[in-house]
Amino acid sequence: MTEATTGAPSVYPTLLYRDAKAAVVMLTEAFGFTKDAVYEGEGDTVEHAELSYGNGSVMLGSKGRGGQFDKVMADAGPTSVYVVVTDTDAHHKHAVEYGAALGVEILMPPTDQDYGSRDYMAKDAEGNVWSFGTYVPGAHS
Repeated sequence: MTEATTGAPSVYPTLLYRDAKAAVVMLTEAFGFTKDAVYEGEGDTVEHAELSYGNGSVMLGSKGRGGQFDKVMADAGPTSVYVVVTDTDAHHKHAVEYGAALGVEILMPPTDQDYGSRDYMAKDAEGNVWSFGTYVPGAHS
């Protein structure tokens, strides 16, 4: 089955964080995401947030709010998200410069891959792995 494309992404990674407000700060300040929407809930929680990078987006919220998604994700472990960047080294430099104070740990420095990409990997304060690189899925077919 093939879905029609409208220019907007069809896939949106969705993450839950114990401290979603801190995750929004980390993603915008260390990794350069743009805050598109943040809907706050009671007790210093984030009901829903949308952050974009290029033409892609991630959605996130606070763990422990009790909704259906929160319940099914309760025992889920950290996840991994890949983000296409045009200059891996500059993006990495920015993440190193601003990320340490926000709990970002660099797992792999910029590295040339056998398949032609240049990537680096980082882990956020809650264990999610963020990979940034020049490989564009589907562009090389």
